[in-house]
Amino acid sequence: MTIKRGTETFKGYNKPKKTPDHPTKSHVVLAKNGDEVKLIRFGAQGVQGSPDGSARNEAFKARHAKNIAKGKMSAAYWANKVKW
Repeated sequence: MTIKRGTETFKGYNKPKKTPDHPTKSHVVLAKNGDEVKLIRFGAQGVQGSPDGSARNEAFKARHAKNIAKGKMSAAYWANKVKW
């Protein structure tokens, strides 16, 4: 099942993919929660996450905890899941 949204093609809902040609964002996902569908771009281009337990990793999770808790429809949730 492939889904086309604008110029992007997705393998399905809630399946993030890299966007190497995007000028600022490193990933994109077509998020779906119930009937709500939203295109979410997340992650800074050229920035890598850090291993679990590292100071940088823990700082990201603490700094974005409120937005991560919002769930699938937030960019912080996907950045936390994919990059960190």
